[in-house]
Amino acid sequence: MRLLIVDDSSIMRRIIEKNLKDYDIEIIGMAPDGASAVKIVKEEKPDVVTLDITMPGMDGLACLDEIMLLHPKCKVMIITALSDKLTGLRALDKGARGFLYKPVNADDLAKAFDRLLKRNENKQSGV
Repeated sequence: MRLLIVDDSSIMRRIIEKNLKDYDIEIIGMAPDGASAVKIVKEEKPDVVTLDITMPGMDGLACLDEIMLLHPKCKVMIITALSDKLTGLRALDKGARGFLYKPVNADDLAKAFDRLLKRNENKQSGV
């Protein structure tokens, strides 16, 4: 599985990377903003993207729209400090497959990725 990590915080990008090291994941890139993320998605076609909402320039919701246009099979997990439930629902409506609030801990991230990967396996097996 190929992962793109998108967050304007370098600390958050590293936390996500560190907490997913036990998964069979190749991190194909890290992006500090939506525009950089869209460029990487165009070039690399990741299987999974972790995506922050609040970023400079192109925010996460606009980036999610672009990702879904470019690569609709991509599994996007929103990881954000926004605790606004409406924003979470909008992200899910736009195609995100999961949603986590910051600060994330290793257990929550692992559970969210397990759910994301299990959904993927179920779809492949026709469940």
